[in-house]
Parts: sequence; structure tokens; C-alpha cells
Amino acid sequence: MFDVTSFVILIALGIGGGIFGSLIGVGGGIIFAPALTLMGLNPSQISSTSLVAVTSTSISSVFSYARQRRIKYKIASSLAIMSIPGAILGAYLSTVISIEFFQLLFSIILILAVFYILFSGRNKDKKGQTKPRLKSNPLLYSCAFAAGIVSSLFGVGGGIIFVPIMLIMRGMNMYEAAPSSQFIILISSVTGLVIHIIMGHPNYVYGLSLAAGAFVGGAIGSKLLGHIREGLLRIFLSISLLFVSSRLIFGVIDDL
Repeated sequence: MFDVTSFVILIALGIGGGIFGSLIGVGGGIIFAPALTLMGLNPSQISSTSLVAVTSTSISSVFSYARQRRIKYKIASSLAIMSIPGAILGAYLSTVISIEFFQLLFSIILILAVFYILFSGRNKDKKGQTKPRLKSNPLLYSCAFAAGIVSSLFGVGGGIIFVPIMLIMRGMNMYEAAPSSQFIILISSVTGLVIHIIMGHPNYVYGLSLAAGAFVGGAIGSKLLGHIREGLLRIFLSISLLFVSSRLIFGVIDDL
């Protein structure tokens, strides 16, 4: 049952997820989707409802980053185009996956996200630029397609794939990759959300409550980029994700 307490909690989660998502370039879904999972929604509702908030974060962040001229449109546009078919496929896959399998896979995604968040900042040279390791366009676009699937299937935006792609394969730093990732997430999230809406999946009350907070959080995060210690942010978020992941895994074990 939705009440004032639930509304306040979702607004607060939206603001927090919007800030983190904008700063790190992951869209905020790694906070929204676990919260919705713990609230008892089914997989297609979780992913679609989370995408409502992720889209809100991305709109707010992209608007701010565009004004700051931080987005690398050339690479972001090519990755966004390749993510669209994956986003469509992910929306359909969310209807055939069981809640237990969804929770298990999503826990793995969260753990991988923690490794990325903690260690992506270490692959930098003395000027703060990451060193490109791979330049394979087929691999690059395959990763973008996979990120589109992850975006719509789990409602996380796909930033946990998009940002490492740009850090490792395109030599960007976090201050370039996070804004560019938000642009890609906007395209892939809108695509997935449209398919989910056509299929009647979103819980609009939950989604719009999260989105209201996420829009504010996205604007705050884009302003804070460059003015906050990245290491502290990574540690705090990683601890939170590990806690949520453990809750989801133990929930699956209890159901066995």
C-alpha cells in the first residue's frame, strides 16, 4: 500500500540515486532497482519503474552537462545508437525471467558494479587520463548492445558498462566519461521505457515519486562533479551496494 511514508522514502531515494548516478555516470538505477526489488515488485515492474527515475536523472544531468560542455557527443552518439536494439530486447526479456533468477543476476550485476566503482579510478596516468587498452570497434559496439539489454532488463541505465567502455577503450577520465554516459543512458532508457510502457509494465506512482527526487538529484550531482572527493563517494556507494546485494542473495536462499 502506498502512503505518505512510502512517498517520502522514494523521494529521498530518488534524490540520493540522482546525485550518485549523475556523479558516477551510472544513471542511478543501481540504487532505484534494488529498492524496488526489496519493495516486492516483479521483474518487469522493477526494471520499468526504475527506468522512469533513470530517465528523469538523465534528462536533468544531460541538460546541466550540455551547458557545461562536458559531453563528448561523437562517441556518445555512436554508443547510444548501438544500445537501442539491446534496450528493446531487454524489455521483452524482463517478462520471462523469474523473480528469484532476477534477484540472483541483479546481485551479480551489483557486485560487478562495486568492483568497477572501486577500481576504475586506478587506471589513470599522471595527467588524470585513463590509458586506452582496446580499440576494437566490434567489441566496443557489442558492449554497447549488451549495456542496452542490461539497461532495460534490470532498469539500471547501463552506465556500469558505458562508463568503463569510455574509461578503458577511449581513454577518457571520469569528468568526461560520466557526462557522456548520461547522454547514452538517456537514449537507451527512453527506448526501453517506451517498450515497457507499451507492454503496461511500470508502476507509475512509485516511478514518478522516484523520478521527482531523481530530477533534483541529477541536477545537484552535475553541479558537484569536480567538487567532491571521488574516493569517498566510491567507498560509500560500494558499501551500500554490497549490503543490498547480500540482502537479495539471502532472500533467494531463504526461498529455496
